[in-house]
Amino acid sequence: MRSITFDKSAKEFILKTFNKISDSEGYIVEKDNPNQRVLASDGEEIKMEEFAGIKKGSEKFIKSDLVSLIKLSDELRGSDESTR
Repeated sequence: MRSITFDKSAKEFILKTFNKISDSEGYIVEKDNPNQRVLASDGEEIKMEEFAGIKKGSEKFIKSDLVSLIKLSDELRGSDESTR
């Protein structure tokens, strides 16, 4: 099994690429509108410490908790099977 670990500077770089930053409370927000917090796929605001990545082809932010990662895995597995 492969493992990828992001440190804070890598997370900041990835978010900057998508015009996102973190606010004073650690939530990911729109760079041009810091009052607009980014929502994870579960509809909750997401903190930098919870950030695991952004799904390809969208700005679907993924939390690093087990439930979110399992849901992402299931979604990706389903899309792989539909292309076969």
